Order: sequence, then structure tokens, then C-alpha cells
Amino acid sequence: MENTPNKYIAVAYELYTVNDGKSELVEKAPEKEPFQFLSGFGTTIEAFENNIVDLEEGAEFDFTLTKDEAYGDYYDERVLDIEKSIFTINGHFDSENIYVGAIVPLQNADGNRFPGKVLEITEDHVKMDLNAPLAGKDINFKGSVVTSREATNDEIQAMVNRMSGEGCECGCDDCEGGCGDHHDEDCGCGHCH
Repeated sequence: MENTPNKYIAVAYELYTVNDGKSELVEKAPEKEPFQFLSGFGTTIEAFENNIVDLEEGAEFDFTLTKDEAYGDYYDERVLDIEKSIFTINGHFDSENIYVGAIVPLQNADGNRFPGKVLEITEDHVKMDLNAPLAGKDINFKGSVVTSREATNDEIQAMVNRMSGEGCECGCDDCEGGCGDHHDEDCGCGHCH
């Protein structure tokens, strides 16, 4: 796949978890708001991209990824008790954003960002699950390809900028040529550097 051009792909899908032959709907990306990505950048699950990348616009798909192809195993050691004081703003616990069930953006010492789910809040600690939400599960995608075309140079450059820490991580189009070029301004999306 070395010489394959990068593609701009948009897909509408329903995502199901599969346990003991039973499917449960967990997420939808409707045709009006499809999931969009550029192929070849590793921004999606590799096995997902491999199942989609060669499909034509309008093609339907229905495939299942094993947990090993998707998000891997669920690890108990990724459930951590974090000091409650870390979640304070101006000396007060941030109860507006930190509550049971909340998905919270976290950052490790190396600057890598990842989401954590709040499981429990005690007097001194916040129990966080750092596993991917679908870790340990087989997942099934059913849907269709809304758009599939060669990516433009601007789309590729915007992705390179985002991946190198310039511009915006949210992928919104407002950031292109905005906060990536002017570090003292942002596009208002809330994710600009």
C-alpha cells in the first residue's frame, strides 16, 4: 500500500458490540454526519481502514473485527485511583466536568493525550478507567461509503499539521489556515494549540 494515494473517505455506519452471538448498538454515524478520515495516516483502526479503503462510493459493508483487530484486551491495571486534588480548579473540585460516567481528556508525562472514564468519586480519589471504551470486545460495522476520492493536497497538509501538533486535533475545517498558522489566535473550536 506504499504507492497508494491517500484517500478522503466518509462512511455512514452503525457500530455494534458482539458478545456470545448477541449484537448491541453502541454508536451511529448517520449519512448526514458521516465518519470522515484520510487513509494512510493511521488515524483509524487499521483493520477498519483495510475493510473500507478499496470500496467504491455507494458500496455497502458489514464486517466484524475481533477484539485483537479492534481495541485489544481489557486490562484491570488500567483502572486507576487518581488523587482528587488533580481535578481541582482554584482550590475547588471540578464537579462540573468530573462526575461518574464522564469521559475526561487526560495527558501523561510524555504529553500523550487519551480519554479516561470516571467510574467512582470518593473523598480523596477519582477512579478512572483508561481502557478504550470498547476494549475486550468484538465489534461489527454495518454501513455504506458516502464519499471515497483521492485526498487533496490541502487535506493531506492539514492532516500532517495536526499530526505534528500544529493546528487543531479535533479535525474541524475551521482550523485549516487558522490556528495552525497563527499561534496567538484560534478558530474557537476549543482544541487549538
